[in-house]
Amino acid sequence: MGNYYQPEIECASREQIRAWQDERLVKQVRHVYENVPYYRALMEKKGVTPEDIRSVDDLHKLPFLTKADLRDAYPYGLLAKPLSDCVRIQSTSGTTGRRVVAFYTQHDLDLWEECCARALVAAGGTKDDVVQVCYGYGLFTGGPGLNGGSHKLGSLTLPMSSGNTDRQIQFMCDLGSTILCCTPSYAAYLAESICERGLRDQIRLKAGIFGAEAWSEEMRQDIQDKLGIKAYDIYGLTEISGPGVSFECSAQTGMHINEDHFIAEIIDPETGEVLPDGEKGELVFTSITKEAFPLLRYRTRDICILSHEKCSCGRTHVKMTKPMGRSDDMLIVKGVNVFPSQIETVLLNKGYPANYQIIVTRVNNSDQLDVEVEMTPEMFSDTVKDISNREKELVEALKSMLGIYAHVKLVSPKTIARSEGKAVRIIDKRKLY
Repeated sequence: MGNYYQPEIECASREQIRAWQDERLVKQVRHVYENVPYYRALMEKKGVTPEDIRSVDDLHKLPFLTKADLRDAYPYGLLAKPLSDCVRIQSTSGTTGRRVVAFYTQHDLDLWEECCARALVAAGGTKDDVVQVCYGYGLFTGGPGLNGGSHKLGSLTLPMSSGNTDRQIQFMCDLGSTILCCTPSYAAYLAESICERGLRDQIRLKAGIFGAEAWSEEMRQDIQDKLGIKAYDIYGLTEISGPGVSFECSAQTGMHINEDHFIAEIIDPETGEVLPDGEKGELVFTSITKEAFPLLRYRTRDICILSHEKCSCGRTHVKMTKPMGRSDDMLIVKGVNVFPSQIETVLLNKGYPANYQIIVTRVNNSDQLDVEVEMTPEMFSDTVKDISNREKELVEALKSMLGIYAHVKLVSPKTIARSEGKAVRIIDKRKLY
């Protein structure tokens, strides 16, 4: 199966996995306590010391970290190694202009790429494959992660990045790509384009690794049918490392978490109580091997279920379901994190009232983001041309903030329904789960 199928790790007994986690957790807590004043203060506020953490059984004693903590500690407040030991950063889009920046030592990069190599092997990858990476590169983790994993595996790697579909298809045909790595919406678009051009018989793809956005089983089947491949899910967060935190195997019944590097918990999002295996709740991760940016009990806000049921592939690491929603108001659109607060910031800065609605739909297997915005009475008296210019101005401002295109429609005052409770800001019409 290739150099990065590691049965001694991926098929280890639960007792062995637990032993690794116990040992590495104790060491990691000490590392964070001694080197991250921000998290040490959180521990001391909760009355916890490293001596209180002797095994995974004590994990619940530690305080949570949230994205708000990451923004408050930006940029260096959660760094656990000297900056001179760090060789790279990756970053998410900022919710209100302040981004989350994650740091990596060379050791961190090696482990991350190893996790991505495992994902490729689980999809049938070997050193004889040609891996076409169409995730974005740069600060986004998708491209660098799968690129590094492909190198680890020894596969020929095509670092295509996203976009330029004509070139993507040309290289796919000419170089005989066998594994495609990109967002599921872009995979669906590539599939349609290949079929429309009558090139289905000229591609040699056997598998695809698709992540960074939610996708349905119906979408999976459509991609598989059009490309003649098996489509695998992959999960990760920049804050934890990037793609490869977990990945699907041939069973396609959930994603195996790399438990030798990460400890997963499911909690009640309201109370923080740890829930038993099989219960639906919020996913929490603890990094136990990262050096530069090791997060303890990081709340992902993703809702899912963990399962230790025996898997037909032989891997023993716990599996997580596809995320079934969020415990906050974040949306993932075209692989980009979008918060209503980002949109609200733009509107308020441009003098609009905070009455708006975000509508996300799936059009031709691609996400479409629509934003309806109420005008003030003064704006409503503008000419049609003035309103059109205002819409164009908002489109540009939202593109600058979000990094993706949004359709903007200005509507008359009092058009958007009011609520006596929490305002309904988001209408997600995609069938994702």
